[in-house]
Amino acid sequence: MQKNKSLLTLLFFVIVCTQACSQVQQPPQDVETRIKQVEESLVGAIRIDGQGKWKLEDRMTYYKVPGLSMAVVKDYKIDWVKGYGWADAGEKRKVTQETLFQAASISKSLNGVGLLKLAQDGKIDLNADINTYLTSWKFPYDDVSKGKKITIANLLSHTAGLSVHGFRGYAQGEKLPTIVEILDGKKPANSDAVRSMFEPGVRPEYSGGGTTITQLIVTDITHTPYDEFMSANVLKPMGMDNSFFTQPPPQAKKLLLATAYHEDGSEVKGKYHIYPEQAPAGLWTNPTDLSKYIIETQLSLEGKSAKVLSQSYTKTRLTPILDKIGLGVFINELEGDAYFEHSGGNEGFRCIYMGSVKGGNGVVVMVNSDNGTILREVVNSVFSVYGWHGYTPITKKIATLTPQQWKLLDGIYEASGNKNIHLKFTTQNDKLTLKQSWDGREITFEAESDTEFFCRDFPFPLKFTKDAKGETTQVLAFEKDVWIKVKEK
Repeated sequence: MQKNKSLLTLLFFVIVCTQACSQVQQPPQDVETRIKQVEESLVGAIRIDGQGKWKLEDRMTYYKVPGLSMAVVKDYKIDWVKGYGWADAGEKRKVTQETLFQAASISKSLNGVGLLKLAQDGKIDLNADINTYLTSWKFPYDDVSKGKKITIANLLSHTAGLSVHGFRGYAQGEKLPTIVEILDGKKPANSDAVRSMFEPGVRPEYSGGGTTITQLIVTDITHTPYDEFMSANVLKPMGMDNSFFTQPPPQAKKLLLATAYHEDGSEVKGKYHIYPEQAPAGLWTNPTDLSKYIIETQLSLEGKSAKVLSQSYTKTRLTPILDKIGLGVFINELEGDAYFEHSGGNEGFRCIYMGSVKGGNGVVVMVNSDNGTILREVVNSVFSVYGWHGYTPITKKIATLTPQQWKLLDGIYEASGNKNIHLKFTTQNDKLTLKQSWDGREITFEAESDTEFFCRDFPFPLKFTKDAKGETTQVLAFEKDVWIKVKEK
């Protein structure tokens, strides 16, 4: 279940490019013109043939997104920053450039900077056994790891073979667990114990649990609270003066905090969740501060700045370990242009940043909503307006199917090799609906043909296989995962 759940989750949280631009254009000279064009040029990962572009305000209304904040980096400088909508709809607090959002898994990128700073200072070895540095808790190795030791580099690159994909946080008033309780899955922790799923170094397996271990390494090595270490050694040196890892957030920041909202537009109880898992999910920040991190990374990589990391250690951080995953970052190749990036999703928040490895360009988008579909649309618009490589949507034509052709698709499909998880497909009103067994999420697809289907919101192709009688027997998802049709349960 973990593998397939991770793949589906990444489609919602990690926005990846699927086609490259065929032409490069120059952005308008006037910044106000650039802003206006970005606001009026939204398009999804999938565009229906003949469909035009959308306006940002209309898409926020469509997705029930209360507030959005974004920044664009151009030529190693912040080109512009702007907020839209409500930081808190009930209080009538508007999103401003100063409004703070939960950065969720983007926290892992800044955490990576912090761990490499310790390595640069000679306090840790990225390739040493993690138990060398853990004193308040030891990782309980077992036969699953096959005698291989887990390193800090494994933890930062999700190659440690560890469990616990992510965290759901704690509602206001709930008792907060210690980091050791989280790692051992003991109450009041609401997540499972972080343990080996397979030997380290074999393949990536996204693990916020593994990142949480690095949080404990920081405190055990420095004898300093994690948020204080990160503020003094990472955030402040890069000029991220409004950002913090403190959980719960300081009272002094209350009026700057965006309130979290569910996908239906309702407010998260208590306004937001608290994340003691600071390293993987605890950063509060805004697009302005994240842009400073992007720019410092770019300048450091070129040897032109070293506010935190030297050129050598920045190169190490951005060097993929396996499958384009660096140390706290993902490396995405878009028609020859490489980007370091990460996205995030906490309860009621979604966000993404992308920074070019060369050229000094980047974008940050943050929303206070569980619906992050708009992120991709905004990124597409920025890439289009600025003439950057890599974000042309895929154009699809909708096919017309007969009622019988639709009906053949209905049913339950079990994962190949794992009968404990399944997908349920139902058809109605010329659309195909997928319901996931593990979280109940529903995804709607439309027909390209009687066997191929697509989702408008993100690249998620389905291809059905039929037998000699014309009956559907299986479906291929993500172009590699096979699900076998079974009788109705």
